[in-house]
Amino acid sequence: MDLSAKIGRLELKNPILTGSGTFGYGIEFEEYFDIGLLGGIVVKGLSLRYKEGNPPPRICETPCGLLNSIGLQNVGIEKFYEEKLPLLRGKDCRIILNILGDDFLEYEKICEFIAGRGEVDGVEVNVSCPNVKKGGIHISKSPDAIFSLTEKLRKILDDIPLLIKLSPNVSDIVPFVEAVKDGGADGVTLSNTYLGIAIDLDTLSPKLSQIKGGLSGPAIKPISQRIVFESASSVDIPIVASGGILNFRDALEYIALGAVAVEIGTANFLNPESPLKILKGMENYLKERGHTSVRDFTGIFLKKNGINFPLLEDGDDI
Repeated sequence: MDLSAKIGRLELKNPILTGSGTFGYGIEFEEYFDIGLLGGIVVKGLSLRYKEGNPPPRICETPCGLLNSIGLQNVGIEKFYEEKLPLLRGKDCRIILNILGDDFLEYEKICEFIAGRGEVDGVEVNVSCPNVKKGGIHISKSPDAIFSLTEKLRKILDDIPLLIKLSPNVSDIVPFVEAVKDGGADGVTLSNTYLGIAIDLDTLSPKLSQIKGGLSGPAIKPISQRIVFESASSVDIPIVASGGILNFRDALEYIALGAVAVEIGTANFLNPESPLKILKGMENYLKERGHTSVRDFTGIFLKKNGINFPLLEDGDDI
């Protein structure tokens, strides 16, 4: 079974990635399974300098979901290279850095640092976290801003694969995906969490210190799949899908809708072995149905229903 996937110039041995912010810096999960079996690890979001994050409480369960307001706590890009990255070297999977910034300049400085040091397989740019009061989330509201940032970072990173992680909190995702493509990114990640709140009726207090947070988990899957469907049927750019993937069937649904890879997020909190279980389940399912490659399954829903699939029609190797 050929499980390999391709996101522009980024080649993966299989389409299973971890969602940033749900898998730490990767090495924390080594005690549960060989993380080198995955297609890639997208590490916890990294800023230019240490970021403390939001005060607790900053996570709570909701019906069929999880609401978080972590606030992008992280060690900063330099300390990551000094202390975390050496522990990941030698793992047989792609290492993708998720980065964040308060403004264009911070994104640019982080990418300049990465371009100067290398040692990673790709960069995913977070312009969509709803848990902060400034930064990428504001960029994510404008296709023009997305295009401008993508174009700038593409030039800085040179041949390092570049993904842009968009916000679902917009009325029409397609112009934003088109902006990512026009800016020269290798692919787009669809998408981040949905803005929500939760309150305690008895105390009339918010369940999160910042009141609002990002909703993830099975509750958002139908909306996230709609976003992937609209994007895959409109723009010829590789899509990495996320949102409510708990098992291999969820993952394959996204691939059938046109995604070339998926990110496993909230499921990591339920079972730290979820990414590996999903990978094995995907492989068995495809074998049982006579497929020899996961690429045969990419966009199969669109093709079966006569829906436009630009990525395939343009002859790209998916």
